[in-house]
Amino acid sequence: MRIAISADNDNGYDSVVSPHFGRCPFFVLVDVEDGTMKTVHTEKNPYFPNHQPGQIPKFISELGADVMLAGGMGRRAIMMFDQLGVQGVTGAYGSIRQAVERYLSGDLTGADPCLSSQSHHSTDHSETGYEKDEIGRLREEAEMLKAQLDEATKKIETIDKDRKE
Repeated sequence: MRIAISADNDNGYDSVVSPHFGRCPFFVLVDVEDGTMKTVHTEKNPYFPNHQPGQIPKFISELGADVMLAGGMGRRAIMMFDQLGVQGVTGAYGSIRQAVERYLSGDLTGADPCLSSQSHHSTDHSETGYEKDEIGRLREEAEMLKAQLDEATKKIETIDKDRKE
């Protein structure tokens, strides 16, 4: 199985997962055999920073990916991946290694369109839309980071509670 992951940098397994796949500069590809990560390599996003609907799902499919992990993606991208036979999965964060491990363990499943997508991606990509709105993207990234922090805090509280018992 080949898993593609949106990435903000080119550091292999230690790359940081990008919060939005269409705006990421890199895609990290991880080949998995029998539940074990075997190989990793990085591809530059040829459509960064300006992509058009459908370009990236087709590109990812042509790279042989079976799964596309990202922090978030638009509703149309999710549908396009589905039509191409690539499983879209949102909610990824942290390092590439952590995201793939969460996917393989079953902790990372499904794809929900990002919040900005629900109002902007379903319409045109004009200069005032989400794709050109750096503040909107940063707000969405901040919300995702907040959710990650909340999740980590809950895990710490659970571990701490278990230790005290």
